[in-house]
Amino acid sequence: METTRNWLLPLLLATGQGALMWPGVGPDSPPGAPALFAVVAALAVETAALGWRRTAPVRALACTLGAAVLGSLAWPDGYLALGPLIALYSVAVRCPVPVTVRAVAAGVGVEWVLAGVLEGPRAALLSDMAIALGVYLLCAGLGEARRQWLAGRLTAARRLAGAEHTRRLAADQERRRLARELHDVSAHHLTSVVVTVDAAHRLQDSRPDLAAEALSFAERTGTETLTALQRLVGLLRDTDRPDHGPMSGRIEELVAGFGRLGRPVTARIPADLAGPSAEAIHGIVREALTNALRYAPGAACRVLVRRADGRLELTVENAPPRAASQAAGGLGAGRGVAGMRERAAAAGGELTAGPTREGGWRVRATLPDGAVPRRPQEPGWRRDVLREQRLADPALALAAMILPVSFALALTEDWSAAARRAALPALLLVCGLLALHALPLLWRRRAPWTVLGAVLATASLGPAAVTACHVPPRVAEFLVLGTLVETLAVYAVAGYGQGPGRTWPAPAAATLVTACAVTAMSCTDGSVGGEPVGPGGAVLLAFLLAVPLAPVFVAVWGAGLFVRRRRLRALAYDDFALATSMWQADRAAEAERQRLAATLRDAVLEHTRALVAAARRGDLAQVADTARAALAAMREMLHGLGGTAGDGEGPGGRLAPSPAVADLDALCGALRSGGRDVRVRGLAEAARELPPSVQVSVYRIVEAALGAGDLGPARVTLRRRRGTLRITVTGPARRRGPGRRAPAGAGRRG
Repeated sequence: METTRNWLLPLLLATGQGALMWPGVGPDSPPGAPALFAVVAALAVETAALGWRRTAPVRALACTLGAAVLGSLAWPDGYLALGPLIALYSVAVRCPVPVTVRAVAAGVGVEWVLAGVLEGPRAALLSDMAIALGVYLLCAGLGEARRQWLAGRLTAARRLAGAEHTRRLAADQERRRLARELHDVSAHHLTSVVVTVDAAHRLQDSRPDLAAEALSFAERTGTETLTALQRLVGLLRDTDRPDHGPMSGRIEELVAGFGRLGRPVTARIPADLAGPSAEAIHGIVREALTNALRYAPGAACRVLVRRADGRLELTVENAPPRAASQAAGGLGAGRGVAGMRERAAAAGGELTAGPTREGGWRVRATLPDGAVPRRPQEPGWRRDVLREQRLADPALALAAMILPVSFALALTEDWSAAARRAALPALLLVCGLLALHALPLLWRRRAPWTVLGAVLATASLGPAAVTACHVPPRVAEFLVLGTLVETLAVYAVAGYGQGPGRTWPAPAAATLVTACAVTAMSCTDGSVGGEPVGPGGAVLLAFLLAVPLAPVFVAVWGAGLFVRRRRLRALAYDDFALATSMWQADRAAEAERQRLAATLRDAVLEHTRALVAAARRGDLAQVADTARAALAAMREMLHGLGGTAGDGEGPGGRLAPSPAVADLDALCGALRSGGRDVRVRGLAEAARELPPSVQVSVYRIVEAALGAGDLGPARVTLRRRRGTLRITVTGPARRRGPGRRAPAGAGRRG
């Protein structure tokens, strides 16, 4: 289908041009033998170039311009150089604005030079040059409008692909988020209970008073944990995220709570931390201090948060563990550092963790400062975007200005030099009126009704100016050429005006005003065609003009409504698909929340209640055992949140990231280590700024293509050009069993 679309138009143009060369069909003087050979060669080059206009538009334009020069020089009277216009349209559709501007300049320059060679210094040269400029601008404007629409469609497709990717990963992301919440709520509380009770149990002979303090701490902490877990179960039914209130006080309370456990903790925190970054800091500090309590009990800790260049820099550092202390290893879920990194990344920052030279541990995170107001987007960026989006409107407006003027100049070719000199002031006035008439089209999308009113008003000024300046009738009739502007204004009202059902007055008003204006210009001297015309005759003439004009304006208005309806239907489909994907993502996340709530009630909450009951009974050993059992249940639950082993998961049931284009190098390396020669080219360029869903698709396609081939050498080539990624996998086909033949078309390209 794509091949048919590429070659159908070039072949039709070549057929039409070939028909013009048939004796008796085209011009009176068909080309001779040498000229015929040159014209056929030009047609062949033009057809081949236009066949590749979608993949190589700039080269197609260059080839068609060369073919136009060759064909026009060989057969000036009959060769139609339409190929450059089609190629320019393709350039405007598929290339950025600077390339389109240079293409227009190149095309107009070639046309002007060719017109100068063929026409010579004649009066017709200026009109031919103006017509060439107007037609090229019109093609560029239409192509730019098409490019804007395709860019919008591509953006919508990428947004939908991102939503689909989010929908597929919604359950996994919700599991990770809930795992962080559960870990933050229960881990450091239960770990503190285990560490405190174990210390009291070991020192109960020398420090019997510690047992009572440990039981009191276990009861208080277990009650807090039970309350927090019950609150978490209730929040699992709420899909809204918590608001981002001030967090400095909560972070200071957290640090003070660890200080009450007997470890020296110093902190320096700004007083106005707020936003997602502050919440991330709270979770990172809690996890880092919990790890310090678990693996370096009794060691001094330091918490520092400072601002620098609109960023928050967090440092949590603990000294080496004391030699006599006993670390409570094995109590965690094994995802503390990973959880901190995920929390920092979710806030738009990054985190590093590692040992210090002294043997301690240091966690550093850099996060955006939520208290610093973000700067608005630079207005220059918006100006560039709007300038690029509005290129189509200036191009169409200039074409609407130039084409009537150029046709008016072309109609004066048969005049004598004296007549042209005498009519020069009137010609300049008419050209100025035509340019003023088309000027409002610059705002046709932003204010279509205002543009239509301005166009009709300037059309009404024509008869008044003709009468006031005593413009000759044969010059005044050139104002009729500005009717093209009215059609563009009516189309703009139908395509961009508010309330498509209320745009029907536009064609009626355009028909009435245009018919009256043309009639008034024709009757400025009281006669039409040398015959006197009275008021009744003028009304009849206006009615006769309105009869053929009305279907034209109604057809243009209907075309605008049709295009508008198609555009709105496509946008509505995108919105519906996006909303459906987001709804499905919410449902998947809700299912994970309900599953976690049930598991949380059945596992961790029961052990926490038993811990509180044992603390109230004064059973120190039972408190330690129950706290360890609660931690074990939490660990098992956290591992369960990582999913079951399967596709897309790493070792131990942990969810692995989806494969990307950059992972193709590792895939090919694994195949090479297995004895198969596999090479990949164009990886760096192809991996740049691709949506996640597209990257996964590219990886799966290459993986399947390599698996479908034999164990011989294979080559993977990724080529990216103008928003299209071409994947080529070459290699031997898979061997088939005896007596079976490969189907026709089975080859070495995947």
